[in-house]
Amino acid sequence: MKSFKWPKHSILAIAVIATWIKTVIVYETSFDMKLENMMQTFILFINPISFLLFFYGLSLFFKTQKTRNRYIVGGSIVLAFVLYGNVAFYRFYNDFVTLPVLFQTSNFSGLGTSAMEIINPIDILYFMDVFILLIAVKFIPKNDGDLLPIRKDGRKAYFVMATAVFFLNLGLAETERPQLLTRSFDRELLVKNLGTYNYHLYDIYIQSKSSAQRALADGSELVEVNNYVRANQAEPNVKMLGKYEGRNVIAISLESLQTFVINNEMNGEVITPFLNSLTQDKDTYYFNDFYHQTGLGKTSDSEFIFENSLFGLGRGAVFFTHGGNTYNSFAERLGENGYFTNVMHANNKSFWNRDMIYQSFNIDKFYDVESYEVKEEESVNWGLKDIPFFDQSAKLMAEMPQPFYSRLITLTNHYPFYLDEEDILIPEFDSNSGTLNRYFQTVRYLDEAVKEFFDDLKEQGIYENSIIVMYGDHYGISENHNKAMAQYLGKEEITPMDSALLQAVPFYIHIPGSNDGQVMDTVSGQLDIRPTILHLLGIDTSKDMQLGADLFSEEHEDFVIFRDGRIITDELVYASEACYDRATGDEIEVENCQPYIDRATKELQYNDAIINGDLLRFYDEKTGNLKIDSVK
Repeated sequence: MKSFKWPKHSILAIAVIATWIKTVIVYETSFDMKLENMMQTFILFINPISFLLFFYGLSLFFKTQKTRNRYIVGGSIVLAFVLYGNVAFYRFYNDFVTLPVLFQTSNFSGLGTSAMEIINPIDILYFMDVFILLIAVKFIPKNDGDLLPIRKDGRKAYFVMATAVFFLNLGLAETERPQLLTRSFDRELLVKNLGTYNYHLYDIYIQSKSSAQRALADGSELVEVNNYVRANQAEPNVKMLGKYEGRNVIAISLESLQTFVINNEMNGEVITPFLNSLTQDKDTYYFNDFYHQTGLGKTSDSEFIFENSLFGLGRGAVFFTHGGNTYNSFAERLGENGYFTNVMHANNKSFWNRDMIYQSFNIDKFYDVESYEVKEEESVNWGLKDIPFFDQSAKLMAEMPQPFYSRLITLTNHYPFYLDEEDILIPEFDSNSGTLNRYFQTVRYLDEAVKEFFDDLKEQGIYENSIIVMYGDHYGISENHNKAMAQYLGKEEITPMDSALLQAVPFYIHIPGSNDGQVMDTVSGQLDIRPTILHLLGIDTSKDMQLGADLFSEEHEDFVIFRDGRIITDELVYASEACYDRATGDEIEVENCQPYIDRATKELQYNDAIINGDLLRFYDEKTGNLKIDSVK
C-alpha cells in the first residue's frame, strides 16, 4: 500500500488555512459586529484570506525549507498577538486598536485591575493556530519538492491569485459600502469589510498621512474650516450673556457616569439620590438629552473637548498624538480674563501625557497625585477615592486666588468598578455581567462623594460665588454588556438605536442663588460646554475656532455628532449604517438621515484637519483672521 505523501508547501497551506479559520471564529465569538445580509457575512468570511496569502507567501522567497518554516511560525505568532491584542482592547473599549494607541505606553503601568479583568486563562486558545503549525513542522516529513528552488513563474502565479482575492474582497466591500475608505473613523466598518489585518495596514497608511499633514500645512486649509465654523455659529442669548461674570468655575468630570442611572432605581435601591435632587433644584440647569462625544481617548478626549470644543481624533488619544499643538483652550480664555486656572487629579502627572498638553492649554497649575495625601486605606482601583479627593481639593481651593477655574477629575467610578466593603452603600445588581452589577455600587459612591463635596465647598466659603459644572466624561458600560443592560432596562434586546441613546451622560450647571434652574431637553453634547460657560461669564467666543454652540442660544440645533459618525437629533438616530425614527424606534430609509450624515462627515474631517495640520498656529483668535504672513 502506497504511503501518503504530503503535498509541496504543506506548511504554507496549513498556516493560511489555520489562521484564516481561527480569525473567522474570533470574528464570530469575540467581536460584536452587526451583519445585515448574506453578502456582509460572505465578505467577513473571506476578508482575512488575501492578507494571509501575501503575508505567509513571503516565505516563498526564502531558499531553504527550514528558513521558510521559521518565518511562517514566527509570522503566525505575530499575527496571533495582533488579533489577541484587538480582542483584549475590544473587551474594554468595544473598538479596535489603532497604531497611536500602541504608543501610549506611559498608560500601561496604570492599568492594574482593569487589565486583570480583561485577560482570561482560556485566552490561550487565541494562539491555537501557532500550536497547530508547531506540530505540523515537527511531524510532517520534508518533501523533496520543498528542497528545490522555487520557480519564479510559480511564485508569480501565487501572488496573482492573492491579488485577485484582495480585489474581489475590495470590490464586494465597495459594492456593499460605497466610499468605504473615506470613513477611516469607523473602524468596525473597515474591519467588517477589509479584515483585521488589512485594517491595520490601512491604519498605518492613515497614520503616515496624518503625520505628513502638519509638515505640509501652510494655513490655507483653514480658510474653508473657518468659513464653516462662522456659518454655523449660534449667537448667545443676550439674557444669559455675562449674567454670572466673575464667578469661580468648578468643573467636575464624573468618571464613567451615564444618564440611565439618573432618576432611576436598581432593584428598589435609589442609585443617585443627590444627583437626582439636583435635576429639580432651583439653582440647577440639568440637560437630560446630552451626550459624550469621546473616542479612544476616553477621559482625555472629554478633557480635550471641554477645553477646545473640538473632537478628539478617531484613531487614538489626541493628548498623546498632538500634545504639542497650538490650542485656544477654555483655560487660556479664562486666564486672559484674570482667572487662576488649574486641574486637580490625584493620579500621576504623565498619565495621558497631561503634564505636556496642559502646557499647550496654558493651564497655570496641575494638582497631580503629589499635591494630595494618599493613604492606602483611601485608595481603590486607579487611585485616591473620590470622597477624600474632594475633601482635600476643597481645602486647596480655599487657598487659591479668586476668581479661579478648577477642573476636577474623579477616579472611583472606573472600570472594573470595585469598592472596599466600607464604601458599599447598595447591593450589587443580579445580571450575568459582574461589570454592570458592580457599576451601580460605584455610581452610588460617586453620588455620595459629590454630595459631600458640595458641603466641603460651603464649609470653605467657596460655594456661593461659584458655577459648578458637572458632566459624565464617557460611557461606563460598553456594548459588550448589552444582554445585561437589556435585563436592567426591561428590553428584549439593545438595538443600535438604543446603544446610541445609551451614550447619554449627565450634564449639570449649578449656579448657587440663581433661582432660575430648569430641566433642558435640547439635544446636545460635550462640544457645547465651552461656549455655554464662557458666555455665562461674559466672555465673547465669536472669533474662537470651536465646533460647539451655546446651549442657551435660541439658534442652538437639536443635533449631536459622535466621534464614530453616529448622529442623534430630536427626531432621528443614525447608527450602524441605519436610520431610525427616534419616536418609534423603527428603521426608516437612510435618505432621511443623509443631510445629517453629510454634515457630520464634513465636520469630523474639518476637525481632523485642524488637529493633524496644527492649523491653529496659523489663526489669530484675537481678530478671527488667518495670520496672513504664514499662508503666503
